Amino acid sequence: MPRIIAGALGGRTIPGPPGKGTRPTSDRVREALFSRLEGWDAVAGARVLDLYAGTGALALEALSRGAEHALLVEVHPATARQLRRTAAELGLADRVDVRAGKAASVAAQLATDGAARAAGATLVFLDPPYDVTTEALEELLLTLRPALAEDALVVVERSSRSRPLVWPEGWGDDGTKTYGETVLQFGGPLVEGNGDDAD
Repeated sequence: MPRIIAGALGGRTIPGPPGKGTRPTSDRVREALFSRLEGWDAVAGARVLDLYAGTGALALEALSRGAEHALLVEVHPATARQLRRTAAELGLADRVDVRAGKAASVAAQLATDGAARAAGATLVFLDPPYDVTTEALEELLLTLRPALAEDALVVVERSSRSRPLVWPEGWGDDGTKTYGETVLQFGGPLVEGNGDDAD
């Protein structure tokens, strides 16, 4: 069972067994990921979007470390219900929204929703099941773009056996980190007038 590593809820386990097909990010990878994100000041106050939520470990970790709000998207209705229970048990119900649905469908809804576009997600996690193709993720980024803040940071987690994602035109590549079989790619829309200033 995954646990929250640090922050206000550090050490708390994430209630309930993973839903069918969920593949929680390991504690080691999550710790390395959030160390990098906090070094970039990308977590505190963030508006998080997790489009393949699973257990919710990534979004819940961000909330524990000071993110403002998180929208978790999960295709399996039973897992989505568990995410709502988890948020309530952790005292995060007022900072978490859960939507049951396919990532691409919810992304399209957010892209045309005036309120979602005005708020704009600042930190996005894409940790899909292995059977989601890289091509599908590249298309998803294009669909999602209108719902992102101008300076949004996107984290893509993939198997090392998958084809690396190619960021769309107008997006910056903020680097890649490999941890065993897990590859993390970082990027986001380029702010108009600025170059790619990745570390």
